Amino acid sequence: FSMTGDSTADPIEPLSTHKVVDEGENVTLSCSYKKFSGTVNNLFWYRHYPKAYPKFLLYIDPFGGKTKPMPPRLDAAVDKTNKQVDLIISSAAVSDSDLYYCALVPTVTGNPASLYKNILYKKMVMPFLGDSLFL
Repeated sequence: FSMTGDSTADPIEPLSTHKVVDEGENVTLSCSYKKFSGTVNNLFWYRHYPKAYPKFLLYIDPFGGKTKPMPPRLDAAVDKTNKQVDLIISSAAVSDSDLYYCALVPTVTGNPASLYKNILYKKMVMPFLGDSLFL
């Protein structure tokens, strides 16, 4: 697994740039959002298949609410104290080798209408960063 990105400016960043594991091992990919000073609404994980757009895998909120149903062999955990979100892959397979991304959606307070001008879809998603898995 591999994660990349500019760690000096991003509100969410990978804790490692890649992981090499043996087939059958459990893998935990982690991102930190310590540099984000706002309130987090949801945290997301995506998988970037070669020659395709990133595919949504799951979300978890800061209180532990998760995507239902969870994708097979995948789980997520959040540590609000340390501002960290984990993607857990059980029994890693060669087919799991890929680039994985984490992202966050901040909670908007005040008047959110002032953030958007003439936009039909009103959702603010922070840029996401990735982590790659190699088997």
